[in-house]
Amino acid sequence: MWKLNAGILFVALVSAACSRSDDRAAARATAVEVVVPAATPPASSLSVGPAAPRPRPLGAAAAVGKQLFFENGLSASGAMSCATCHDPGHAYGPPNGLAVQLGGPRGASPGLRAVPSLRYKEFTTGYADLLDNADGFSPPGPGGGFGWDGRADSLAEQARIPLLSPFEMANGTPAEVVARLRASPSAAGFVEAFGAPALADPEVAFSKIELALQAFQIEDPSFHPYNSKYDLSLYKQPGAELSPAEQRGLKVFNNPNTGNCFGCHFADASLDDGAPPQLTDFSFEAIGVPRNMEIPANRDRRYNDLGICGPQRDDHVRFPEFCGLFKTPTLRNVATRRAFFHNGVIHSLEQAIRFYNTRDVKPELWYPTAGGKPKAVPDPEFPRYGLITVQYVGGTVQKFNDLPAGYRKNIDAQLPLDGRAADGTPPMTEQEVADLVCFLRTLTDDYQLGTLPVEGCRG
Repeated sequence: MWKLNAGILFVALVSAACSRSDDRAAARATAVEVVVPAATPPASSLSVGPAAPRPRPLGAAAAVGKQLFFENGLSASGAMSCATCHDPGHAYGPPNGLAVQLGGPRGASPGLRAVPSLRYKEFTTGYADLLDNADGFSPPGPGGGFGWDGRADSLAEQARIPLLSPFEMANGTPAEVVARLRASPSAAGFVEAFGAPALADPEVAFSKIELALQAFQIEDPSFHPYNSKYDLSLYKQPGAELSPAEQRGLKVFNNPNTGNCFGCHFADASLDDGAPPQLTDFSFEAIGVPRNMEIPANRDRRYNDLGICGPQRDDHVRFPEFCGLFKTPTLRNVATRRAFFHNGVIHSLEQAIRFYNTRDVKPELWYPTAGGKPKAVPDPEFPRYGLITVQYVGGTVQKFNDLPAGYRKNIDAQLPLDGRAADGTPPMTEQEVADLVCFLRTLTDDYQLGTLPVEGCRG
C-alpha cells in the first residue's frame, strides 16, 4: 500500500467501495507525497544538530484545506471547526479532558466517543477484515481504516463524518456544508484552488472539501513531525539520549512477560527506509474497558458501543466476532492526552497503564460492585489509583460491564490482560509501571535537545 524511496513516502489511499462518485474515489486513490527524512533527524524546531530539510510549500488543495480545517463557518453553530476537537496545540487531539466533546447546532450536544489525534495517519490503509499484521508474524485480522471503528477508508472519507454528524458540525446534508462554505471567508480560497464551477455543484464541491482536508493533513509536516525524544534518540542525536529510567521503560514496553505494549503498539523501524516507528499495528482489539457514565448515551442500559459491529457503522452488525473491537491508536503523544480509550473513561497515562496491569488481579478497582457493603474507611493498603475508590465487603464485581456477555469471548487475552486470577500477581511491578510511564513520555513531539526528564524519570 505504500512505497518508501529516498525519504519520500507515497501513500495510496484506497477504498474497497466502488459505488461512490468518481470524485470521491479520486479523493481516496490519489497518491500523495510526505517528506520523511531518511538520513537526518525529522524536521522540527531544533536549533542544533544536522539541518532538516525545509517543509515544502502546501499545494493549492492543501492550502485551502488548511483554511477549511480552521473554518467555523462550516458548522451549524458557527462556532466549531475541525480544530475545535483536533487542536494543533494538543497534537491535533482534544484540548481538554472531556470524555466526549460537545457540538451540534448549539454546541451543547455530547458525542459518543473520545476524540482521537489526527497525527501520524500517513501509513493507515483502508479497513480490511483480514489485514496483514505489521509485526510480520501475527495472523491477519481486522485492521486499518480511520476512526475507532475503522469505517472510513481515507482521510477524505473520514472528514465527512464530523461535517455531517448531528453532535459535531451538524450539517444535515453535503449541500448544507457547501452552502455554508459559499457564505464563509474560505470561499475565495476554495474557488482559487478548484475553480468557480466546483463551488457551483454541491456534490463536486463537497468531494473537493474532503479532498482538500485530506491534502492538508497529508502535506503539512505538523501532522507527522517525528521529532519526539524517542525519534531523535533513534537517529543518535546528541542531547536526546534516553535516561536510565526511560531505557528501563523501553524494556518493559518490549518485554512480552511484563508490559508487552509491543504486541499491539508495534515499534519496529527501519531508518534506512525512512520509516520511523508508528507505535501501532493498525489492528482492532477488545480489552473490556469499563462503561463510562460520563457519556450521556451510556445512561441508557440498552445502548452498547460495540465498535466494528455498531452502532456507528452498520456493515458488520451480523458478525458477533467483531463486537467490542476498537482500533489500536498510535502511542505517539500519548502523554499529552487526558482521555484514554474509545470512551474516554480513563483520565491519566499512569491510570491507563495501571488498568492494563490490574484489570484482572484487582477488577474491583475498575468495575462497580453489586450487592457489597462499602467500608466507611478503606483499608490502608487499598489502592486509590483506580476508577473505584470505595472498598466493598462482599458483593460481585461487574467485570466487563460495557460489553454484553455474549461478546466477551472476543476479549484479547495476551499479556498484560491475560485473564489471570483475581488477587494474583500483576505482570508489572511498581517500578516497571513508573519506568513505562517515563518511556511513554519520550513519545511526545517537539522535544528540545538537552531537556531533562521530569523528576522520577532521570535515574
